[in-house]
Amino acid sequence: MIFLEKLLQVLNEIERLNVVSMHQMRKRVNNLTKPLGSLGRLEEIAVKLAGITGSVQPRVENKAIIVMCGDHGVVQEGVSAFPQEVTGLMMANFIRQGAAVNVLAQQAGAEVHVVDIGTLLTDLPEGVVQRKVRPGTANMAKGPAMTKEEAVAALQVGIDTAYELADKGIEVIGLGEMGIGNTTPSSAMTAVFTNHPAEQITGKGSGINDEALAAKTKVIERAIEVNRPNPGDAVDVLAKVGGLEIAGLAGVILGAAARKVPVVIDGVITGAAALAACRIEPRCQDYLFASHLSVEPAHRIVLDELGLKPLLHLDMRLGEGTGAALALPVIESALQLVAKMATFEDLGIPSPAPEEDEFGLAVQ
Repeated sequence: MIFLEKLLQVLNEIERLNVVSMHQMRKRVNNLTKPLGSLGRLEEIAVKLAGITGSVQPRVENKAIIVMCGDHGVVQEGVSAFPQEVTGLMMANFIRQGAAVNVLAQQAGAEVHVVDIGTLLTDLPEGVVQRKVRPGTANMAKGPAMTKEEAVAALQVGIDTAYELADKGIEVIGLGEMGIGNTTPSSAMTAVFTNHPAEQITGKGSGINDEALAAKTKVIERAIEVNRPNPGDAVDVLAKVGGLEIAGLAGVILGAAARKVPVVIDGVITGAAALAACRIEPRCQDYLFASHLSVEPAHRIVLDELGLKPLLHLDMRLGEGTGAALALPVIESALQLVAKMATFEDLGIPSPAPEEDEFGLAVQ
């Protein structure tokens, strides 16, 4: 299987964070003209970016948000407040620069790339990247959403997309998605990966009422019971209770990590993709930043599982990559501070940072 062989190649290219660069960045951060640790999470961001890129002067000036789009057969079960046609309409809206993610991405100086990996739309708006693996998934409440081969092909679409952006000079990638009904497979995947009951992690998604929420929870439970996805096999989980855009986003994470490009996840759908990517290759976790905490109940569970702390708390649940777009300037600010702040040495006064030996250990 050609796709599987290519996937294994990518996994072999993903490395651990560069501890030498991280140490050098920490030393620089500690010598800036401020009390130790006073810039909080911004200091952590700078150190992590040094580890990801292997550089003491990392850059995130060239930014992109990938909006993966796919349709879901489980919409037949009435899990969404919106009709399935909205997926296609929103793709056109992204191209017209009329969506929330467009506004926020423009403010952050980020490109928006819209990828059709699995919608039902046949006549795509000009500007949408056509990478369709199949036109929508099957109804996961009655059987697998897709085959394993299709899930691997969707992963490869994401990897290829990340590689193309890295080759263009993109230095940080934000994740976004569009697919009516996609909080349902995301919640199902989270339940499988974390062993939480569906009722604890299922949210109202696009805004369904309490009665529809109860029905949605039962659909997720039925999908897991019918398909029996193997939590130890992330591709099996993606195929049975996932989505094409979710698999594509997982592939973006794998590809970006292989190219040492940091990835900013958005809400619960991109979080489920991150869970899948990290189950395929745990080293991916080192390359992720959590942009915000969604009000979807599964999202906190996802972030806890990934060991990630959200940068923002804004009670958002839109998706599209809106949270990622908002977080990009925060991440860039961390590097601007490191690059432009004076050091204690510049002022000719002793640094409050402890002295270190040649191994980076504090000298008592």
